[in-house]
Amino acid sequence: MNSMGNAKEQVIAAAEQFAKSELEHDPTGHDWWHVHRVVKMAEHLAEEEGADIALCKIAALLHDVADEKLNPSKEAGLEKVRQWLQGQPLTHEEQEHLMEIISTMSYSAGKNPPMRTLEGHVVQDADRLDAIGAIAIARVFLYAGWKGDPIHDPVLPPRETMTMEEYRHGKSTAINHFYEKLLKLKDKLNTDAAKRIGIERHRYMESYLEQFKREWEGEL
Repeated sequence: MNSMGNAKEQVIAAAEQFAKSELEHDPTGHDWWHVHRVVKMAEHLAEEEGADIALCKIAALLHDVADEKLNPSKEAGLEKVRQWLQGQPLTHEEQEHLMEIISTMSYSAGKNPPMRTLEGHVVQDADRLDAIGAIAIARVFLYAGWKGDPIHDPVLPPRETMTMEEYRHGKSTAINHFYEKLLKLKDKLNTDAAKRIGIERHRYMESYLEQFKREWEGEL
């Protein structure tokens, strides 16, 4: 491995330790194991799509360190990551590319601009795939419990449109979150590799919601 490859491997190892120290006690479903899954998926997608694997892994490792849910503000979270990157053996262009990916990859009520680069597409897809499927179902209920939202309330319909403030802090339910976000993600995936995986996971969530509705209504 050349010196550039060695440097990237050092950054990946350091980013892993940084993310673990920041997120290992997170109770919202944005914990270290979420990051671990996103990194693995980003690596798979990057290989299939021909993206820069090392940059994708670094961005995936750092993406939730900057998350506004886990920091005083989005700006504070991004500044924490920027300062950390400045101490790493990366070029200015690589640092800026990573910051661009991290700052625009979150769902944010569907209001973030499209990703500009293939690496951005890959990391965003990897993160979104962790919000589609079996693990996503578990994360929805974990997050709702942390936030204080009920499992389901038939008189509280899913919100069709909402501001960022309403998306983050408004009253909702775990089941509504499927309709407000999770079921919309399949059509927002960027890469062909992710779309293929997303279709099957999306079907799994639809099947779960059908079963949930039958049990909620007391059907035999």
